[in-house]
Order: sequence, then C-alpha cells, then structure tokens
Amino acid sequence: MMIRHAPPIVLPAGRSRLLAAILLLGLAGLTGRAAYLQGMHNGFLKQKGESRYSRVLEMSADRGMITDRHGELLAISTPVESLWSSPQDVQATPEQLKKLASLVEMDIEEIRKRLSGRRDFVYLKRHLSPDIAAKVVELNVPGVFLKREFRRYYPAGELTAHMLGFTDVDDKGQEGIELAWQNELAGQPGSRRVIRDRKGSIVEDVESIRAPKSGKNLALSIDSRIQYFAYRELKQAVEANKAKAGGVVVLDAQTGEVLALVNLPAYNPNNRTRMNGGRARNRALTDVFEPGSTLKPFTIAAALETGGVTPDTVFETAPGTFSIGKATIRDAHKEGLLTVAQVIQKSSNVGSAKIALSLPPQALWEMLSDAGFGTSTGSGFPGEVSGKLRPHRTWRPIEQATMSYGHGIAVSLLQLARAYTLFSAEGELKPVSLLRLDAPTVGKRVISRDTALAVSRMLEMVAQPGGTAPKAQINGYRVAGKTGTAHKLEGNGYAKNRYLSTFVGYAPASRPRFVIAVMLDEPSAGQYFGGAVAAPVFSRVMDGALRMLNVPHDAPINNVVSFTAVPELKGDV
Repeated sequence: MMIRHAPPIVLPAGRSRLLAAILLLGLAGLTGRAAYLQGMHNGFLKQKGESRYSRVLEMSADRGMITDRHGELLAISTPVESLWSSPQDVQATPEQLKKLASLVEMDIEEIRKRLSGRRDFVYLKRHLSPDIAAKVVELNVPGVFLKREFRRYYPAGELTAHMLGFTDVDDKGQEGIELAWQNELAGQPGSRRVIRDRKGSIVEDVESIRAPKSGKNLALSIDSRIQYFAYRELKQAVEANKAKAGGVVVLDAQTGEVLALVNLPAYNPNNRTRMNGGRARNRALTDVFEPGSTLKPFTIAAALETGGVTPDTVFETAPGTFSIGKATIRDAHKEGLLTVAQVIQKSSNVGSAKIALSLPPQALWEMLSDAGFGTSTGSGFPGEVSGKLRPHRTWRPIEQATMSYGHGIAVSLLQLARAYTLFSAEGELKPVSLLRLDAPTVGKRVISRDTALAVSRMLEMVAQPGGTAPKAQINGYRVAGKTGTAHKLEGNGYAKNRYLSTFVGYAPASRPRFVIAVMLDEPSAGQYFGGAVAAPVFSRVMDGALRMLNVPHDAPINNVVSFTAVPELKGDV
C-alpha cells in the first residue's frame, strides 16, 4: 500500500513575516531584560541570592564594669545564651517543639505563635542558664539557634542597689549610675557576615563588618567597706526603731566624694521580682523632707556673718514659747537666757527664731541658697531633686522664724550632708561627686573661716554633756554635729505623731575627714528625737570609718561621757 504524505502547510508570506517578527521581538526583550538585570540591576539579584545563604549578625559589645574607688567589682556583665529563630527556616517536629517548650518553660502555643510570623529574626527566650542552653543544643531543631548576650550581675546585691540602679534585658541602664552613664558604659555593638546551610546553621564566618567596641569602665567614689558599715547600722536602726524607711550619706569632707549612700527599704538588683516603686527609689537624692533643727547652724552662720551677734550674745527664751501673730513657737524643753552657742547646743526653736528675725530676710535666704538648698547638688544622678526654697520676698515673719529651724523648706539628704561641708571645710561648700576623683577639689567660699570655726565649736557642744546628742560621741575623737526632729507634713498641716529624725555631723572636729547625714522616717518604737535614734547610727558608722582608715585621734581614748552620767536633753521639734 502506498502511503500518501499530507502536503506541507505553507503560510502566507505576510503571516510568516509577522510570526518571525514576534519571535525576534520576544528574543530581544528577553535579551534586554537579561542585560538589564545582569548589568544595571545586578545588586538586586545579588541581594536576593545572598539572602538564601548569607546573613549579617550583630555582635554585642561588652558593657563596662563598675567598681568602687579601690577597684572592687560592683557591676559586671556575664555572658549568657538567648534562644532565637528564623521562622521560615524552622523544620521542627511536634515532638521537638514540645520538648523545647518544656525546657525553656514556655507555653507551646506561644512558641508556635512566634514561629508563625514571616520575620527573619524572633526571640523565643532570653538569658538561658548554661545547662538549659546545652540541652536546647542537643535537640538540634533546624532554624532555632543560640545567641551570645550579656546579663548584668551585681556582687554587692542590696548594699549598692540604689546607687548603681540596674539594666534591662537588653543590658541597657534603667536606673541609677547604669542609666546616668549609659552611653559611656554601653560601648558600640559590632556586626559580622556569615554563611548558613539549608538548615539555617552557620557554616562559615565570611567577614567582620564592624568590630564591637567595649564600654568604658567606671570607678565610683563609693568605698565598699564604709558602704557596708552604713548599710549594717542603718538596717539595725530601722528595725530597732520600727521606722518606715531610712537613709545614710557619707561624704569625704575634703573632696566632696560620696563614700557611702544607703537607703532602706532596699532591693536585690539580681532578682527584682519583689521590687516595687518604693524600694527602687534612691530616697537620699529623689525624696525631700523638712530638715528640722539641722538647719539652725545656717541661721547662726548668717547672723555671725552680718555682725549682728557673736557666739556670746544672749537671747531670752523663757518661758519656752514665742508668739508671732496668732502662731506660737515652742521649745521641746524650757530654758531661760541662752547664748547664741547655747541656742545650738540646747536646740532652742525660740532662740533660733529670734535670731532669724533680727536678720533681713534676704540675708537668711542668701545663706540657705549659697549652702546649696533649693538647687541640685550636680551629682548627675537621674531624678535628683532640687528641693524647695521659696523666694524671701514672699516670706511672712512667722515663715522667716520657722525657716530658721527647718520648717517651710524641703531638702534631700544628700543636699543636707553637702551643706555641712561649709563647717567642715572652714567656709567652703564642696562639690559632690559620685565618681572617684584623682585630684583635690576646690570648693566655693560661702562664709568666712572665722564664722565656720565658730559654728563648728558650737556643733561640738551638741555632742557634749548638756547637748542634744551625747549618743553621737566617739571614743578618741571630737565630734561636731546637729540633731533634727521634724513633724511630717500631712494634708495642709503637720502630723501629730509622725516624725523625721535626723543627725548630721563630722569628725574628727579638729580636722574633719568625713561628713555623715542620717535620717529615719517615722520611728515608732517609742523614741523619735534625732539625738536618740539617728545620732547612734552616726556614731557607729563614723567610728567604723575612722578606725578603718586609721585616722589619727584628736581626743583622749576615754573622752566619751556615759549617757547616764549627765542629764540628756529630750531633743528638738
């Protein structure tokens, strides 16, 4: 049988040329597109290709250490592992996810939720312990990795919590020194490019794009040994007197450096589960209070500077009351004729008020302002308050009188401690520093040397027989200081049975080495006068600091007079 072939299809000449033109046009378009992508838009293709196997990882910088003035570690960042994932690369079995959730103590649904996103990077769990991190590695879940991070650790715990503050989960400062010097401590993170396999595991380091720069180390002015003394004695006093809170500030009388700063209640910065707003506050810098009679030395200094009185000028304080308009000022204990020096020793409100009213309001205001009240100390601590000192033009006579013994003015404990450097530094107000100083500091001259020495002699009388603070005495050392007991503000007036008890002083009085301010908030165990509850804390902390640094004695070893051997004044309100 003969097979016949179908005749070939012959397109008309016009259609043939049209089809050829379409094919050539398509080929030209593909060629042009290829040339465009390969030549002019090469970066796009390269980026897409590299995204399949290349990744840029951040390299954490070491946060700077914080030490005390002698190099003792107060804060250090320790390496920890954090669990992260690239959701698009995860190839985990249900059993693996279940084990993973159990290991890191997370709900499995929460893990699934985080892995369902389209992001390239997501944290699953931060700061794993080393043993848990090792067990996670053993699971070998594709697309789940560990990242080296740092967690802040505070060796001293509660002792330095308020001074140092703390960092968050990203090792960024949130409070205290950690926040104030965040930029210096943090350093600068780096980055590196790596190649990963199809399971997401890193198989090669390609290059370091930017090397991490470690943070700067900080040496604080704090002396850990004195800090411990202050914490131990304050805690004992708060518990014994059933006080609501308390604080101690220790300054170097010669440089203004803060050698100790303690607040109670405190918290453990390594475990902040029990921390609340009250515990986290650095009360010595962020809270204000009426200082009571600890302000009387500044009234006397202003009067001595104007030349209106001398230490021997006599004022009548009988019968223990003094009326100004409808208001009456009272003494805690009735006296009669008192010299200016005895007004300080006996802590007479009446005497202080009469001395204040003998001054022009501006003279008293300038003294208080120049002593640092109403302005920040310049410590640089976050949230430090400036206190409250109203303009003298608004003062009424009763307000000028009560201002003389610490009512109608608000100060912080650090301000109060610093102000007493006027007397310990022979008339100079020392600047405050939270960092260790390598060179002596020059203070601001506020009062004359003669005035400062005269007030200092009066302050020594406070701790001697007949004064309000014999419990401030220290064996072998002369002590100068002043008690304060103030009713707490309540509504528009003062609470009847709620007090703030304070003592501020320095030693050795002949050549002061330390200034210490002590405050107890609402002591409620029966005693509340500053001489009874705050002065003993001063004595024990000062005694420990002086002996630890082998400060030479300036008094006989048996100079302390027994508290029962002399009549003890109740105190001052």
